[in-house]
Order: sequence, then structure tokens, then C-alpha cells
Amino acid sequence: MILCRTIAELKNELYKIKHSNDQATIGLVPTMGFLHEGHASLMRQSAAENTASVLSIFVNPMQFGPNEDFDRYPRDEERDLAIAQANGIDLVFMPEVKEMYPAKPRTSVIVSQLTERLCGASRPGHFDGVGLVVSKLFHLVQPDRAYFGMKDAQQLAVIQQMTDDLNFPVEIRPCPIVREPDGLALSSRNVYLSAEQRQQAVVLSQSLASAKEWVAEQGMTPEELLSRVKAKISEAGQAEIDYVEWLAYPSLELPAWNEPIAEHRGKYILALAVKFGATRLIDNSLFVTNEEVYNHV
Repeated sequence: MILCRTIAELKNELYKIKHSNDQATIGLVPTMGFLHEGHASLMRQSAAENTASVLSIFVNPMQFGPNEDFDRYPRDEERDLAIAQANGIDLVFMPEVKEMYPAKPRTSVIVSQLTERLCGASRPGHFDGVGLVVSKLFHLVQPDRAYFGMKDAQQLAVIQQMTDDLNFPVEIRPCPIVREPDGLALSSRNVYLSAEQRQQAVVLSQSLASAKEWVAEQGMTPEELLSRVKAKISEAGQAEIDYVEWLAYPSLELPAWNEPIAEHRGKYILALAVKFGATRLIDNSLFVTNEEVYNHV
């Protein structure tokens, strides 16, 4: 496994890979580091599907707001490199901020409409920063495939739209959410939770599991479903709800609010964002014509 800290090193190593085998395919797994099994699952899928796999580790300041956790975002370079090597990564790109942004960028990559709800409403400008850094990585690595977890389903929808609109020659590969044995979705931010908060945080996956049953009830509407999910989450004393939404996916458009879900057709997402103390966690489930796509195991 090769570690590159500069763009010049990255380009040099990619040149070697592509010119040693003109049929080589490149997989890209973009991350902010502090890797966990969710990231590892993306790496393994990339390794299985490509000649070579690139892992980027970069805590991107452009997607953090002024009062967010950029400075305290968890970092562990040695551990990350060990996980990357154990899961089939051939090349790690780990630049400093000055390498990616020698000066304050004057260019934005804005995906409209998809970014107006969910985390886009709670974190203004967040997805502009995501669009910028991912487009830079696509240009630098020129991957054939790029791998993103479904835990951040809005991010996935935004990146797919950006890829389509800008004709990036990249196949976006969505990967299922990976969970702890008790159901909590894996996240680098889970390390911030106190023991009590960690115990209470399982209410997110529990509420999604309950929603699977509620959706099947005759006459269930989005309004009633969200009311029940919010009540379930509120049973956790330290839970502070940011949003609970039922939207068409990947368009993220609002459905008919009082129309029974049984009359809806297509793919829908039930998306949650909840704070436990200063730690904000997200989770979701996808449904197709009332049948869940991803399970909670």
C-alpha cells in the first residue's frame, strides 16, 4: 500500500497503475478518516470490483459550518492506515488542507433543490463544500467507480446528481448501512457519545424498525408516521430531534402529506437527525412501494 500526501505524488502513482495495465479500473473511497467497519465495507467492495483502490482521507473544512466540529473531528492516522491496508486499499491519499486548498477557493459546486431539506437545511453550505471536494477528488483520481455509504443518503443523492449533471465518467456505487449489534449505525462521531448517550442512541434504529411495521398499517399517512417516529425518539431523555422526514428518494420531494402511504408509488426515505448532547447523529431507511429496501441488521 502506498501513501501519498501531495497531489503530485497521487498523480504519479496513478499514472504508474494506469500505464502498467491499460485495462485497469480504479475505485475511489472518499472519507474523512477515523475509519470504522462501515468504511471498511466500502473498501472491500472497491477492492473486489477494481484493479486498484484509492482511499482518500481528508477532513474537509469547506463542509463544516463556523460552529461545527472541524477542529475536534476525530483523527487517528496510524489506525486508519492499518485498516486501509487490511481491507484491500492500494493507495491512500492523505493531503493537508493547504495541499487541497492552497488559497481560499472562489468556486462552488452547488446542487440545488436536493440540498434544501434534511441536513442541507440544518447545515447551510455543507453540501456546497461536499460538492467541491468530491469534484476535486473525481478530477484528481479519475476513478471508474466511487463508493459511498447509504447512511448519508442525502449526500449520496447530491453526489449522484452532481455526477450526472457534470458528466463525470464515474459510476456511483451506493453501499448499505453497517450497524453495531444493537442497531446503532456506525459513525466516526459515535466516539463523542457518553455511555448513557450511547445507550439511548439506539432509539434511532429502533424507531426505524417500528416505522417498518407502522407503514404497513391501513390508512397510514406520512403525517401520522412522522408523529409516531418523533414520539418514539422522544422516549430517549437526551434525544433532541433536528428532523424526522418522509420524502421521495432520490428527488427528496415532499409527498402528499395526508394521502395514505399505501397509495404512494416509487422509492421513499424515512430520514432522521437527532442530537445527543453536542453529538448529532443521522440514520435512515429506504422503502419501495411500502417494502423496505435495506434492513436494520
